[in-house]
Amino acid sequence: MEDNRMRTKITLACTECKRRNYDMTKEKKNHPERMETMKYCRFCRKHTLHKETK
Repeated sequence: MEDNRMRTKITLACTECKRRNYDMTKEKKNHPERMETMKYCRFCRKHTLHKETK
């Protein structure tokens, strides 16, 4: 069984409308930098760059 203690919760925000759309977890040990990914924003109604917020 996998141990999830090392994973931290993060929130992704759209770079265009600045809304926080996604809640995810990431492995801080493997990815210490802030996450950036292309995701669908339902407010902009298109795929936009989403960045990790505090």
